[in-house]
Amino acid sequence: MTQAKQTLFAEHAYLPGGWRRDVLLEWGVDGMLTTVEPDTRDVPASVIRAAGPVMPGMPNLHSHAFQRAMAGLTEYRGSSATGATDNFWSWRDLMYRFAARISPEGLASVAQWLYIEMLKAGYTSVCEFHYVHHTPDGGRYGNPAELAQRVVDAASASGIGMTMLPVLYQYSGFGARAPRDDQRRFINTPGSLLELLGALRAARPENAALRYGVAPHSLRAVSEQSLRELLGGLDGSAPVHIHIAEQTAEVDACVETEGARPVQWLLDRFDVDSRWCLVHATHVDANETLALARSGAVAGLCLTTEANLGDGLFPAQEYLDAKGRIGVGSDSHIGVDWRAELRLLEYGQRLTRRQRNVLASAQMPYVADRLFDAALEGGAQATGRATGALQVGHRADWLVLDPNHASIAEHAPSAWLSGVVFCEHGETPIRDVYAGGDKVVDNRRHRDEEGAYARYRVALADLLK
Repeated sequence: MTQAKQTLFAEHAYLPGGWRRDVLLEWGVDGMLTTVEPDTRDVPASVIRAAGPVMPGMPNLHSHAFQRAMAGLTEYRGSSATGATDNFWSWRDLMYRFAARISPEGLASVAQWLYIEMLKAGYTSVCEFHYVHHTPDGGRYGNPAELAQRVVDAASASGIGMTMLPVLYQYSGFGARAPRDDQRRFINTPGSLLELLGALRAARPENAALRYGVAPHSLRAVSEQSLRELLGGLDGSAPVHIHIAEQTAEVDACVETEGARPVQWLLDRFDVDSRWCLVHATHVDANETLALARSGAVAGLCLTTEANLGDGLFPAQEYLDAKGRIGVGSDSHIGVDWRAELRLLEYGQRLTRRQRNVLASAQMPYVADRLFDAALEGGAQATGRATGALQVGHRADWLVLDPNHASIAEHAPSAWLSGVVFCEHGETPIRDVYAGGDKVVDNRRHRDEEGAYARYRVALADLLK
């Protein structure tokens, strides 16, 4: 447990505005920073010193925890028929079969191991887009929040901060099409989803490490009326996340049934503002790009998943130039590494434009610095929690770099983020991780790594047998 007050001294720390020298960090029993003081002199010998440069922990704004257990199991062509192709929709069929098998105990074990992997990678917060709610036959558990509560408890056990987003899923497609049988574990009405959220709040109240919001799954899975009903039952500041415009087929179906592209339809009918996160938003036209940027919402980009599923590329340069807000997430967890997300974000633009350093700007010529700052700010906004920056009033979430790692050793501080994001040499450069002031990763090992991995192996064996 965190003591009444703790202190850490960092020779270098990344504060809002860039790297600073001789930074003193203090935080209280609630895990919130009370002092962030650069250029500190005469630090007592009793104060613990960071083993290397200190950076804010990255928020992970999009996660489906159970999908971690199926990573690597869909990398084969599902049909040998002439002309057949694998895509998001064929992958989704496999994912549904996997979701049908997960047990409460298995979900807890998979989630805890995943969150340990996130912490080791430098994610210190996660937004869990949680849609497996019911028993395998679609029945209700005695506790309607049974599975969501297991995931919240897994986050608490690992030490990661969480924004839990129970998902409203009603329909199988636009036009209020009846749900498929293999979606039976997901289905709720707005009323039953709000009831689930209420039970979850009562059992696990919000605190500095835990926030609640909701996630209407997508425009194809809810109606305008049900979305209004859901939002009407929420606190006006609660985060709202939604999948949108991930696939061209989704865009085409929305135009056919609703008469508008998905992002434009949503912006025209709802007060989309800074509490919203539009996950993926991959296929937006020029007008939608500018309108989304002006809304103040966050575009939730999940580059490793979007590449794995063959989704497409988000118009990042135009969006960032319009002062749009972004964050990154690991989504299906084919990879769990914010550095890879930022790297792919830039590399996708390089490949399509055949240029380098596309997402740099006149004000921020280092690509890694611009993307890191943007992902910190947008990711923290998406969590609805005070995180993502080393400043007073924010959660004491940070990571400590190994100063001897080949990606940053002998480099000037101005090049450290470039080495961290764009270089892939050996083991991770992230040595230690603090979440809420607790040192949850020490010298690249999580405090509960061995036991959690053993439980994950048991859960995985049960799922795959």
